[in-house]
Parts: sequence; C-alpha cells; structure tokens
Amino acid sequence: MDTKGTLYLCATPIGNLEDITYRVLRTLKEVDLIAAEDTRNSIKLLNHFEIHTPMTSYHEFNKIDKAYQLVEQLRQGKNIALITDAGTPGISDPGEDLVRIALEAGIHVTSLPGAAACITALTMSGQPTRRFTFEAFLPRDKKERANILEELKTETRTIILYEAPHHLIATLEELREALGDRSISLCRELTKKYEDIQKTTLDDVLLYFKDHEPRGEYVLVISGKDRRELEEQAREAWEKLSFSEHMAIYEAKEIPRKEAMKLVAKDRGISKRDVYQALLSEES
Repeated sequence: MDTKGTLYLCATPIGNLEDITYRVLRTLKEVDLIAAEDTRNSIKLLNHFEIHTPMTSYHEFNKIDKAYQLVEQLRQGKNIALITDAGTPGISDPGEDLVRIALEAGIHVTSLPGAAACITALTMSGQPTRRFTFEAFLPRDKKERANILEELKTETRTIILYEAPHHLIATLEELREALGDRSISLCRELTKKYEDIQKTTLDDVLLYFKDHEPRGEYVLVISGKDRRELEEQAREAWEKLSFSEHMAIYEAKEIPRKEAMKLVAKDRGISKRDVYQALLSEES
C-alpha cells in the first residue's frame, strides 16, 4: 500500500480575497503543512480565513535544498500544500522545481485551479487569445534579455509579460525598439480596487508615461507579429538572392536538387517550373 503524501498546488488570490476557491480553503485546512513563498505575506491570507495549519518557507533562495526536505516529508506520508505570494504556484516562481523533484520521487502532485495574473490579463486584454506565449519578467541579464527580445521580434503569438512599476518605462522602450509599434494592453492592479486596463500602442503608451508615473504591478499583453508581414519580409529577403544562390543554401544541407527546387519555389511564392526556367536563364 502506497503511504506517500500528496503535493497540492493551491492557487491563491492575486488581489481580491474573494477569488479563492472552496476547494483551496478546505485543502489548506486539511493538509499537514503549507509551503509558502513568503510566510509573512501568507499569514495574512491564512488569518483572514481562520486557517491554522503550520507553515514553512519555500522560496527562490532555498528552492532546491528545501524541495528535497519537503519531498522527504511527502515520502513519509505528509500532505503538503504549496502556495505562492499570489496566483498559481509554478507559474514564474520556484514551485516548478518542487513539482519536478516531487514527480521524480514518485509523489502524487495535483493542482487546484484558481487565479493566475497572466490568464486574467489575457482574457480582458482585447488581444488575440487563441495562441499566446508567456515570458513572465524579462531577465535582468543583458545578454539573455537581448536574446529573448530578438526571438520576440518574429513571434506571431500574443506575448504576455510581467513588469514592476519602477522598470516599466525602460522595458516599454526596449520593446518598442525591438518590436516596432505594436498594439499593447497594459493591465494594472488586477482584481484590486484600482484595477485598470489601457488598450493602446507602444508609441502612445510611451507618450502617456511622459506625464504619468507608473504605479502598481503590470501585466503587458502585446500583439504578435502579423504572419503575412513576416512572410512578405522573408520573400523579399529571398528575392535579393539569385536563384542559384538560393538553391545553394539548400544543396549545402545535402537536400536533393528536386526537393531544393520545391523549397525555393515555396520561399518565393512561385511555381517549381518558374524556378527551373530561372535557373536555366542564369546558367545560360
């Protein structure tokens, strides 16, 4: 008989305390231990709902060593709830490491759904929601940050980012330089008293912040690159090459000539026969 405990990932409110679920409240009362990102912050939540379960800290600076300690307790049969400062554990926080280590140890892990700032912002943003990519906070390391911004230049999905008020303007300026002027929805203080959303453009929002100081926590929801525009840019780049040069790129990868001709035709939006005729013309 398996006597291991269960790790419960419990979503907590991102602002409005009424957004907690009955299931999360019951679980937080019934588990043996609550692992919290910041016990000083979480005690306010637990006191509000009269939950007296013991707590321990689990955060960015102890996430690996503490994860193994928690997993050992789970092995011994204890049930543990993981909570973050706000929202769903494992989303842009150290919870992902605990989940990975627990699963590797054969511990049962379950997630109790609830608030997540990224999804809350996306649904109210007015931006396309079918396809999106979540980058959380852009890294502070300059090289890593530059690499991600470079990748986002050609991202066709809606982009979701987090940013603190004191970094917001600098981040918006970097995004404008990297992405060009895009549609953006700035979602601020989600579910709280001063919740606000601005659906605007990067150019216009930068003008706005010349006269307004950013306040509160922000979620940025940015439109992806138009796929047709990307295809046109790619086609223009290919057309700068001769057909022979274009063919050489694929043949250097040991792609058979007939297949290479198909790829060249696709890149340029023309027929394979047109490619064949152009190659004959260049070779004559």
